[in-house]
Amino acid sequence: MFPPLRRISPQLAGPSRAARNFLTVHGGLIVCVLFLLAGLFMVSDYGAGVDESVQRRFTRANLDYILGRAASVETIISHDRVYGVAFELPLLLVERVLGLEDYHYVHRLRLSITHLFFIVGAFFCYLLAYRLFGSRPIALLTLLIFLLHPRIYGHSFFNSKDPIFLSVFVIALYLLERAFRRDTIGAFVLLGLAVGLLTNLRIMGAILFPAVIAMRGLDFFYAGNWPERRDILRTAGLFLLAGGLTMYALSPYAWTNPVGYLTTNLVLTVHHPAVNPQLFQGVVLPPSALPPHYSAVWFGITTPLLSLLLGFIGMAMVVVAALRRPGAALRNGRRRFLLLLLAAFLLPPLAAALLGSTQYDDWRHFYFLYAPFCLLAAGGLHWLAAARARRWPGPAGAYALTAAGLGLVLLQLMQLHPLQHYYFNSLVDRTSPGQLQSRYHFSFPELAHWATLQRMLKRHPGETLVARLERRQDRERDWPLLAPADRERLLLAPSPGRNADYELIYDAVPSRPDLAFNGMYRRFYNETFYGLQPLKSSRMTPAAIAAYRELYRQASAAEPVLRADYAVYRNGRRLTFVKENCPPQEPDFQFTGKIFRHQLETLPPPLENRNFTALYFYNRRVQLGTVCLAVIQLPDYAQGDLILTQHLLNKSGPTGEPRWEGIYSLSRPGLRELIAQERQGRQRPPGPEDFAVFRDRRAGRHRLLYAKEKCSLAEYETPVFLHIRPENRADLPFYLWKDGIDNRDFALDFYGGRPGGECVASVPLPEYPIAALRTGQTERWEVNLYPLADPGDWSAAYAALSGRQPAARSAFALYLRDNQLTYLRESCSDADTAAGFFLHIVPVDVSVLPAERQAAGFANLDFAFGRWGGSFDGKCLATVPLPDYPVKSLRTGQYVPGQGEVWAAELMVER
Repeated sequence: MFPPLRRISPQLAGPSRAARNFLTVHGGLIVCVLFLLAGLFMVSDYGAGVDESVQRRFTRANLDYILGRAASVETIISHDRVYGVAFELPLLLVERVLGLEDYHYVHRLRLSITHLFFIVGAFFCYLLAYRLFGSRPIALLTLLIFLLHPRIYGHSFFNSKDPIFLSVFVIALYLLERAFRRDTIGAFVLLGLAVGLLTNLRIMGAILFPAVIAMRGLDFFYAGNWPERRDILRTAGLFLLAGGLTMYALSPYAWTNPVGYLTTNLVLTVHHPAVNPQLFQGVVLPPSALPPHYSAVWFGITTPLLSLLLGFIGMAMVVVAALRRPGAALRNGRRRFLLLLLAAFLLPPLAAALLGSTQYDDWRHFYFLYAPFCLLAAGGLHWLAAARARRWPGPAGAYALTAAGLGLVLLQLMQLHPLQHYYFNSLVDRTSPGQLQSRYHFSFPELAHWATLQRMLKRHPGETLVARLERRQDRERDWPLLAPADRERLLLAPSPGRNADYELIYDAVPSRPDLAFNGMYRRFYNETFYGLQPLKSSRMTPAAIAAYRELYRQASAAEPVLRADYAVYRNGRRLTFVKENCPPQEPDFQFTGKIFRHQLETLPPPLENRNFTALYFYNRRVQLGTVCLAVIQLPDYAQGDLILTQHLLNKSGPTGEPRWEGIYSLSRPGLRELIAQERQGRQRPPGPEDFAVFRDRRAGRHRLLYAKEKCSLAEYETPVFLHIRPENRADLPFYLWKDGIDNRDFALDFYGGRPGGECVASVPLPEYPIAALRTGQTERWEVNLYPLADPGDWSAAYAALSGRQPAARSAFALYLRDNQLTYLRESCSDADTAAGFFLHIVPVDVSVLPAERQAAGFANLDFAFGRWGGSFDGKCLATVPLPDYPVKSLRTGQYVPGQGEVWAAELMVER
C-alpha cells in the first residue's frame, strides 16, 4: 500500500469499526425504535375494536371501587370483572392525568401505549434469544420474526388484551431464565412480580407457577447438600409469595373473595359463555362445538411459513436432544429452558382441547404462545447456521435466506395495512376476500369499516361529504374517533330526499354488480373487505349499468318465485327484484333478505346481536328507465327460510312497517309449508287460538314454529319469552345451574317475518334433552309444552303391546311392561287428556323414599299427559318410566284441582 494511505487507513477504519460495533451490539434496540416510530406514525389508521368500550367500562368500575365510590365491583359489571386491570388501569390514569376529553386523542393515546408495550415485549424476546444462543444475528432475526407476524402486529394497536399478555409473557420468560441463571433471592422475587402481573392480565399466566416450582424441584433433587436445598426452598417460597401477593393486589375483585375470584376465572377460561358462531373451514359452528384442532389450524394458516419452518425445526431439535441425553436436558440450563419453551407452546392448547374449552376468534387467545415459538424458531435458525452439509452456504447463507423470507412477509404486511389482522399464508386460497370469507370467520370487521372511512376522507381532502351508514352503531363507535376537523366535514345524509355522496356498506359479500364490474371500487372492496359505493347517478359507470340490464334480461325470462309490489326471481344463489313501470319519483327502498342458516339451529339465541344467528343482505334499487331493479346475492352455505322485505328509508335507516314482506324457502318443506301441515290437523297445536306453537319434527331439526294468521304490528314486536327446563341441569352453562332454567327472550322478527299480516317464526332449540318448555308473550298468552314425539313413535309403541292384556282397566287401559307403565285410550279427544294425571308408587321398603315421603309411604308423581305421551289416529298413549327399586303397588288416575279424582285404578306389582 502507498505509505501515506497506510498511515491514514487505521484512522479511517476506527470510526467505521466503532459504528459496526454499535450497530451489532444495539441492533435490536435500533430495530425496535424504528418499528415504534413507524407504528406511531400509522396509529391513526387503526380504529377501535368492539372490546375497547368493554375494557374501559370495567376499568372505570374497578377504579371507582378502589376509590370507594362503589361498595362492590359486582354491582357495576358482570363477568367482565374477572379481567385484570394491571394494564388498563394505568392507561385510564394517564388519560385522566393528561386531561384528555376528546375521545379522538384518548383513542390515539391508547393505541400508542398498547403498541409501545408490544415493542417492549419484542425487545425482551431479542434479549432472551441472544442469551440462549449467544449470536447477535440470530437474536436480531428472532426479533424480526416476533415483530413480523402480520396478525399479531395488527392486533398490537387496537387489542389491549392479547398482545399485552404476549409481551408480559415473554418478559416473564426472560426473567425466568435470568432467575435460574443467577439463582438469587432478588431475581426470584422479581420473577414472582412478573408472573403475578401476568396472571392478573389472564388466568392462563398461572401456568408459570407450576413450571417454576417443577424446575426448582429438579434443582432440589440434584442439589448436593442441605444449604443448597435450603436456598432453593427459600427462593421458591419467596417466588410464590411475591407472585400471589402481586396478583391479589392488582385484582380489586379478588380483595373480598380471592378463592371465588380464582374459581370464577378458571371456569370462565375453560367455558367462556361466548355465543357468536364461528365460520371454520366452510362450516358455521357454535364455539362449544368447534373441533379440538381449531386453534392449531388457525395458527398454521395465519403464521408466516418461514416462521413455521424454523419453529418446527427448533422443536424437533429440542426433542432429539432430550431423547439423546434426558439427564442433561433436565440439568443443563439452556437445554432445560428450551424444553420448558416446548412445553409452554404445546401444553396450553392441548389442555384446552382435552377440557373442551370454548374457542373463538381464530387463535388470538393463544397469541402468547408465539413467544416460546419464536425462541424455538431461533433454535431452528441456530441449527441451520451450524449445519455442516455439502453445498450448504453456512451461517451467512442461513441468515440471508431468513432475511429474504422476512422481507417478503414485511411486503405482505405493508400491502395489508391497516388490516394486517386479516392475514392468511399461502396454505389457504387467498386469491380473493370472498373466497376466504366463505370459509373462515373474520373477527374485528369494524376495523375494516374504519379503514373505509379513512380512505374516503383522504380521497376528498378538504371537501364536505355526506355519507349514509348502514348501522347506527358504526356512527356511535367511529364518529368520536375522527379528528375534530374531519368530524365537521363528514355529515350523515340529512333527509330521505337527498342522496349521499357515499354509502358505507357493512355487508362483506360482493353482491352488487356496480361493485363487481367497476374496477376501481372492486379493488377498493378487496383491500378493505367492504364496499364504498357512490350513490349519485353520475358516478354509476357504464359497465355497471350494462351489468344491471343483463340481470334484468335474465330475470324477466323466468317465472318469479314471489309476486308482490316487486316480483322476485331466483337464478342460482342470486335473487333479483324487478318492478315494471316504476315511476321516477319512486321513494328510496331497501330490500332485505334474512336467512335462517341451518347450521345455527341448535345455538342459543344471541340476544345482543342479531347478526350472530341471522344473516342479512340488502341492496337499494337502481332505476333503468321505467324499470326498478335490485339484487341480493346469497352465500353458498345459506339454507333454510328466507324472509324478504322492502323497507322505506329515511336519514337514519329503515322506518315503519315493511311495504311488503314474503317468505321464500331455499329448501323443502319450508316454514310456511310446515305450518300449513300442522294447521291441517296433523297435530293440534298445544297453544291458544291467537298464537299456535308447534314442534318441528323433521329429522335433525330442533326448533319451535310460531304462527298467527292475522297479526298486528304490536303483537309482532312484543317480546316472546321461552323458558327451557332440561332433563339434566348439567347440560346448561355453569351460570344457569342455580335455577336450572334456560331463559330466552326475543322478538319474533328476530326469527321470522310478517308477510301479508301473518306472523311466523322459527326458533332454534338446544340439542340437550328437554323436560319442559314454557313460552308466550307477557300478559298476552302463554303455552306450557313438553317434548312432543313424532306420531310414528306412538304408533310403534302401540304396536309393541302386541295384543297384551292390560293390567288394569278404567278410563285408560294400563299396561305394565319393561319397568314402564303405559296408558292407552283407543278413542279419545283433547278433553280426555286435559285433566292432570297422578301416580302413587308404593315401594316394598319405604326407606328408599326421600325422608319427606317416608311418612306417606309412597312416591308421588303427578304429570301432564303431554310430558310422556301423544295422540295418533284418534288414540292417546303415554308411557311413564318406573323407578328401579322394588315396587309393591301402584295407584294412578286423573284429577282436576279443587274437584277431585276423575278416575282411579290400583295395580299390584310382583317385583
